[in-house]
Amino acid sequence: MKYIAERLKSARLMNGLSLQGLADRINNFVTKQALSKYEQGQVVPDAEMIGILADALHVRPDYFHTDTVIEFGEIEFRKLDSYPAKEKNRIVEIAKNKLSRYIELEEILGIETKLHNPLDGMAINSLRDIEKAAEALREAWGLGSDAVSNVIELLEDHHVKVIEIDSEESFDGFATWVNGKDIPLIVLNKAIFEHKIDRKRFTALHELGHLLLDVNGYEDKQKEKFCHAFASAILIPEKTLRKELGGKRNKLSMNELGAIKQQYGISMQALVYRAKNLGLISENYLKQFYIVFNQLGFRVNEPVAYEGVEHSNRFSQLLFRALAEEFISISKAAALKNQKLAEFRKENLVI
Repeated sequence: MKYIAERLKSARLMNGLSLQGLADRINNFVTKQALSKYEQGQVVPDAEMIGILADALHVRPDYFHTDTVIEFGEIEFRKLDSYPAKEKNRIVEIAKNKLSRYIELEEILGIETKLHNPLDGMAINSLRDIEKAAEALREAWGLGSDAVSNVIELLEDHHVKVIEIDSEESFDGFATWVNGKDIPLIVLNKAIFEHKIDRKRFTALHELGHLLLDVNGYEDKQKEKFCHAFASAILIPEKTLRKELGGKRNKLSMNELGAIKQQYGISMQALVYRAKNLGLISENYLKQFYIVFNQLGFRVNEPVAYEGVEHSNRFSQLLFRALAEEFISISKAAALKNQKLAEFRKENLVI
């Protein structure tokens, strides 16, 4: 009864519906008062009602019986102090639903989900400490000094869950720990990054900074500064950027910055700011660069695009591995993918 009540409320919030909105969607088959009793666990809906609610809320009937526990820690919606509560609830519940299916699949396969933070205990008091933290993470994850070809895949391969959700509200992303300090989660706004892959990479690593760096004692502005620097340092290490620029410079060319952007997947603006932080260009030149960049209309859409691939197929890979090794049935595979069985069979070749 408890799980049905909780899952019903979660599904309603995922759809951005009030109790009356849900009642309207099911053509008032039952009243909003009856739906409220379902959500409070006072009454258990029968099988017919479960089917009606599942169709209305775009979930499978067995969704209401899933007991995977998902508890989010504190969530900060960056840059959005007045974020709409209804949309925030929708995004959070969608993230919980996707994550619960992901974790259930890993549990079926006996895969560890807990991240061991390689930066745990590292003090962060300056930008120099950020550089050390980025170097430590790159070493722990075996990245060397090379460009990171797929940030999202990298994070997922190291037990950081990344979930993408479409939202018309202008948030880039948020990060939180799930079930205590066991599972790190990053949620990205898919709509924002459709044609801005470099920004997606930067945002994902920025949110990783919020998860791994010990910066909670700082005010928001300083935390953001540290996490920005961390993202840049992961994308292009200090030694690498010094080598690419050939040391301290008086000027930088647009073509040069564009070439570095295409290789390392970091925006031209972030590159210039990083060069200033590392003492490779002056503060005055940075200001001059931004003035010209703005005048040319490049602040939002830079003159050179990064053409990369930023997604992970890990969930699908694990799903079909579990299916092939008969850990799960085709019906269970469809449930984990939140699809009807016929739809799953049609879209996926099952031998």
